[in-house]
Amino acid sequence: MRSLLTVVFVLFLQLFSAQEENMMYADGIFNFEENKTQKIFTDWTRVRKEPDVKSQITDSLQTNQQVMILKKEEAVLRLGERGANWYRVSYNKGGTVSEGYIWGGNLCVGYRNKNGYDFLFGLSKTVDRKSKEYNETEKQNIAGIKVIEGNVLIDEVYFDTGRGEELSYGTFTIESGHKLQNVELTLKAMVSGEACGIASYDQYVLFRDKKLITLPQLTNVGDADVYYHSEKFIFPNDQGGIPNTFVFKMEEMEKDDKDREKKKRSSKTYLWNGSSYQMK
Repeated sequence: MRSLLTVVFVLFLQLFSAQEENMMYADGIFNFEENKTQKIFTDWTRVRKEPDVKSQITDSLQTNQQVMILKKEEAVLRLGERGANWYRVSYNKGGTVSEGYIWGGNLCVGYRNKNGYDFLFGLSKTVDRKSKEYNETEKQNIAGIKVIEGNVLIDEVYFDTGRGEELSYGTFTIESGHKLQNVELTLKAMVSGEACGIASYDQYVLFRDKKLITLPQLTNVGDADVYYHSEKFIFPNDQGGIPNTFVFKMEEMEKDDKDREKKKRSSKTYLWNGSSYQMK
């Protein structure tokens, strides 16, 4: 009898493990609230009759189309390192209000309007990237920022932004030009994981003369009080800032076996000439 119970228990564990492996979870960055407006990031986003990739396509929506989130569905679709729920939405297109289902990964993570421009931040795809540290290929999400004037896309830039576990939440903000010559404003996109040891990524993008210019990406990660790696920029309008220069600052701390802190610091200086930058 005991042997039979053991076999049943093992079979139960195997079945439970198989179900767990087959379950798909949405990344928190694609968690959109119901009864709130959102915008389309991926051009020609397909609208479907049901929340399923095999369902009939009823329409397609272009970048910057505003939609109203009516309901978040339980169904999750994972494409590469991006996992998102399906959403039932309504939208006004050509004076006609319609409803349908779209995949949350095609929506903007954040969007802002400033000086007559719409700035959109979202994730576009997953690619295979050769690891610099290890001799193997790993999955890497590609994020992007687009700037729209009226209904016209005037510029867009793309950059790496981690893997699925690093997509717990994201922010998208507009900052000043930081007193850099000819810079109208600065965009800051951030994505981050929630657990210790999971990195967050800060991407600064300068906007001047209808062009987007990406700065070197910043990475921050820590593991409780045993280790941290911190990166930041010192802009001209910051304390200790230098005119038309931004300085990259890095600091690392790691505790040894005897709980002693070992710190490492480095910096790089970038000169800004009003239209581009180069390392000093």
